[in-house]
Amino acid sequence: MQFQRLEDLRIDADKTQAEIADVLSCKREVYRRYEKGIREIPVWALIKLAKYYQTSTDYILGLSNQRNPR
Repeated sequence: MQFQRLEDLRIDADKTQAEIADVLSCKREVYRRYEKGIREIPVWALIKLAKYYQTSTDYILGLSNQRNPR
């Protein structure tokens, strides 16, 4: 499963893969694999990214179209 929303959120925030990898304390290649769906994203990373982008995990996973939870 590709997480297109991860890429969209990153681009909207004007960040590079390396910058987001730093947020997650991982290598850029590891993050790239999350973004492309090559590697399954761990729950802790999903939660951290949802907090970073101020959105919900459901939005990132494609379970909701509401970007900004109330």
